Amino acid sequence: MIEDGKKPRGLGLLSQLLGFRFRRIQNHLARGLVQAPGFDATRPGELSVLAIMGANPGLSQVELADEVGLDATMVVVLIDDLESRGFARRSRMSEDRRRNRLFITAEGEAALQRWMAVARENERLVRESLSDAEFAVLSELLDRIYDRCFNHAQE
Repeated sequence: MIEDGKKPRGLGLLSQLLGFRFRRIQNHLARGLVQAPGFDATRPGELSVLAIMGANPGLSQVELADEVGLDATMVVVLIDDLESRGFARRSRMSEDRRRNRLFITAEGEAALQRWMAVARENERLVRESLSDAEFAVLSELLDRIYDRCFNHAQE
């Protein structure tokens, strides 16, 4: 979309890289999200981590790190922060006391609902730039890339 008569800039060699195109949009969305009123996550990634935990009660930290594509050490930092705020809790696995299962608390669910409302509003312009059919195709293609290239659970 061209605003105020801005001329599109060339991407040069970056035009060959999908990662740059994904990251460029993600950077704009992430900046808008952290600056949005009502979004009180203290660290980037907390929304993703909390949402995946909520959708997969009992997930291990290793599984969570793999699913969100973050380093396991960073996930521990995020879980520590969410736990200190009362949004998440760890429970030792009975079959392996060295590992934890992760759960979202009622406070975490409330925070997740607030954050998701802000995130949906933050993405509204992007979402409105696509028809429903285009959004479905884009979502399916992104999920296909993820499943074929990064979803180790599918192996």
